[in-house]
Amino acid sequence: MKKIIIALVVIALVGVGVYLFTRSSPSTVNVAQNPTPTSNTGQPHSGTQASSTPSKNTTAGETIIGKSVQGRDIVAYRYGGGVKELLFVGGIHGGYEWNTVLLAYDLMDYLKGHPEVIPKNVTVTVIPVLNPDGLNKVVGTTTRFTPSDVPSSPTVQISGRFNANNVDLNRNFDCDWKATGVWQNTPVSGGKTVFSEPESRAIRDYIKAHNPAAVVVWYSAAGGVFSSSCHNGILAETQKITSIYATASGYPAYKSFDFYKLTGDMVNWLAAENFPAISVLLSTHTDVEWDKNLAGILALLQYYGK
Repeated sequence: MKKIIIALVVIALVGVGVYLFTRSSPSTVNVAQNPTPTSNTGQPHSGTQASSTPSKNTTAGETIIGKSVQGRDIVAYRYGGGVKELLFVGGIHGGYEWNTVLLAYDLMDYLKGHPEVIPKNVTVTVIPVLNPDGLNKVVGTTTRFTPSDVPSSPTVQISGRFNANNVDLNRNFDCDWKATGVWQNTPVSGGKTVFSEPESRAIRDYIKAHNPAAVVVWYSAAGGVFSSSCHNGILAETQKITSIYATASGYPAYKSFDFYKLTGDMVNWLAAENFPAISVLLSTHTDVEWDKNLAGILALLQYYGK
C-alpha cells in the first residue's frame, strides 16, 4: 500500500512540473500574443510579426480633403501602399457629367474586389466627386446613385455643372485664368479670383501635399485622351501616359483640347506645376465605357508598377 501511495505522489509531482514548464514556455506565449496577421484576402503574410508598412492589398481608407461651398465633404479613397500615387478624379462638373462619377465608383468597386492589380510600389487614389454640390443638385445625393436617379431634363443636368457659387470649377485654376471663361459658346464664371472656390483649393492642396506621379481627370463628352500643357510644352511623361491610356482604351489621343478656348483648366494647371496629367473625355454623357477605361487604368498600373 505504501508503494502505491508513493507512486501516486511521484506521478502527481511529474504532472505539476510538466504543466508549469509548458505555461512558462516562450514559444507558447509568442504564438498566443502574436497570431499570424492576414491580408484583406484572408491569406497569411510571411512571418509572425505585423508589418508597419501597408501591403499591396491594403486599403488605406477615406480622407476628407475639403468641403464644398455648401459644406459637403470632398472625399479621397486610397488603395494600396506604394510610394507612387496615381490620382483619378471624377465629377468636377457635378451632375452634368454624372457618368464620370459612376465611372469612379466602378473603379473603387473593382479595386476592392481585385486588390492584386495594384503593384506593390503604387497607391491608387480616387476622388469620385470634386463638385458635390453640383452633383447633389441633379441626383439628390453626393454618394452612390444610379442612372435612374438622373432627371431627363437637360436644363436640370446643365445646372449641376457649376458649384453653389455658379462657378465652373474647371475655369478656376491657375493657367490662363479669367473671371469669365467659355463653355462651348456659353460664357461661364471662372470665379472672382484664381482658386476662389473651396473645391478647387481642396484639390490643389491635396496634390501639392501628395505629389502624385500622374493624374487622370474624367470628363464628358468628346471621346478622347488629351494631354495637358500650359505654355511649357507637353511633359515627356504626359506624352507617355496619354499614349498608354489611349492605346489600351481605344480612345483617340490628342496633344491638346482645342475645340474652344480653355481658361483656368485643371489639367493645364497641373502641367504648369510639372505634374503629368491627362483629361479622359467619355464619348457620351450617359455611358461609363467601363471596358475601355478599365483597360486604360490597368495599362497605367502596369507602367507605374515597373
